[in-house]
Amino acid sequence: MALKLVSKGGATRQTLYLRRDQLTLTAWLEGPESAPLVMLVHGFPDTPHGWDAVAQGLLAAGYRVLRPWLRGYTPSSVHPDADYDAYAASLDLLAWQRELGQQPIHLIGHDWGAIAAMAAVASEPSAWQSLTILAIPPFQRVERAWRLLPAQLRNSAYMLEMQSLNAVQGIRANDCARLHELWQIWSPGWDFTPAQFAPVQQAFLEADVAWAATRYYRALFTPWRGNTRMLYTLARRALKVPTLALTGAQDGCMQAELFDVLVDPAMFPAGIQCQRLPDCGHFLQAEQPQAVLLALLPHLVASQRLPSQSGVTPA
Repeated sequence: MALKLVSKGGATRQTLYLRRDQLTLTAWLEGPESAPLVMLVHGFPDTPHGWDAVAQGLLAAGYRVLRPWLRGYTPSSVHPDADYDAYAASLDLLAWQRELGQQPIHLIGHDWGAIAAMAAVASEPSAWQSLTILAIPPFQRVERAWRLLPAQLRNSAYMLEMQSLNAVQGIRANDCARLHELWQIWSPGWDFTPAQFAPVQQAFLEADVAWAATRYYRALFTPWRGNTRMLYTLARRALKVPTLALTGAQDGCMQAELFDVLVDPAMFPAGIQCQRLPDCGHFLQAEQPQAVLLALLPHLVASQRLPSQSGVTPA
């Protein structure tokens, strides 16, 4: 792993590079080495910039913060022979955890980042201090979602776009106008600024990034692939670390009511808390960072344990 130091806002932020699967993965690391480590994982269509305010709040509260870019979201992490799916991304999260000293980490994921985070915890629970998932419910009891399917299928129609051979051109057209529209649909009450959307636009105007990012969706429906079958298997496992699940009441992508239906406390032997943020949509961490922090910080404190206490029996 190579380190590059950059200065931002008077503080030092390390840019880390990790070689895996013919790719160069990138992450940002901030905060003192002795502080408890929190990993913030973004989703689609987003970047680590979406965590800016939450990251600053965590740093102020005394945490160290790692923000990895999902594989495929940087040009250096695109290769025609690489896998682009949530299971491959979960292995990347575990690789970052090992590189940073192999101590248990507080893992927080949004959207695809939440799916990759759940798979990483299911694969190796002892690597993680706690889990927080934003906007995406757990899927151990996915069969219970049938009663919400009509509305959710409508919300998820964009996934069909991602199956098309024209998906790459479609999301890059007119300066990523379709992605801008998805932000508006998924977070209908959020008056986001051009500056907040700019990192997404910059990332997805790269044709290779748009190609790789859309492959995550195509990989969901390829049960003949080993990675897809493994993701399905891990999605059914119990998650054996303290878990916090946050959803926005106005989420236009994943209905908040899915959490009511799908969360089964029996699948969370270390406990789960669910909170719904009012007047909030899909991008909780960017829309209401203070509300996210208000829910998150007590969860991190309650979940903190000494390294000697971190053993969890693998699934």
